Amino acid sequence: MGYNSAVFPQKTLVTALFLAGAVSLAQQPPANPQPPVKVNVLNVCTPSADDQKELSSALGKVPVKPVFTSDFEVARGRSTLDQSTAIPGMQPLPAGASATANWVRVRREFPAPASFSNAQYSFSADPKTMVETLVLRVREPKDLMQISIEDSASTVTSAAAMLASDTPVARIKLERFGKASVVLARCDSAEGGPLPDQSAYESFFRSASSLMSHYRDVLGVRRMVPQELARLGPGAAAKKSGGAAGAKKNP
Repeated sequence: MGYNSAVFPQKTLVTALFLAGAVSLAQQPPANPQPPVKVNVLNVCTPSADDQKELSSALGKVPVKPVFTSDFEVARGRSTLDQSTAIPGMQPLPAGASATANWVRVRREFPAPASFSNAQYSFSADPKTMVETLVLRVREPKDLMQISIEDSASTVTSAAAMLASDTPVARIKLERFGKASVVLARCDSAEGGPLPDQSAYESFFRSASSLMSHYRDVLGVRRMVPQELARLGPGAAAKKSGGAAGAKKNP
């Protein structure tokens, strides 16, 4: 009995220390805590009142009759697209398929006193869709960094016809410094339902479409883009595999 009474308290003490250590370890924070993930959901169909104010302010700052310096760039090329390629306005490709897109890019510089540093226009055509995008970058970004306006059309028509018809803008995006972007886009119906009512935002689309039309003229893309695409030759076609090529022209 003496032997048993001497050992029992020792076992109890060891068990108590083990449980205390386990609780202590459980309460300690992990060695490498993961940073919290912040998800910003953009309401591109019905922007808030504050977002609408920012859209109106940003579009109002874009010069309608811009003056450029003598510096400019014209580039053209052909790129391979696959399912992982994310080009705004272009239809996603099915798994295992690839295609090529011909593109032309034009950039002009604003003089130093201007609020914007440059205007860049790009035109891209894949087998299904043609997309044109105008990006204006702010010279000294504090809140607004750049404005992007975009439209698209089916490739059943030609690039020259699309540019001549002044395709209306379908997407406006404001990229901001340290904040989520502000986006307004034409939205389709969801799962066969009615189209969302976007009548309250028609003034933004009209303003952006007017700016795109002006910049088509001042950048000379109505004539230049079809000519540059013709130099690339046929190539915007769907295929199972292929490479990428590009050429840059600085006249």
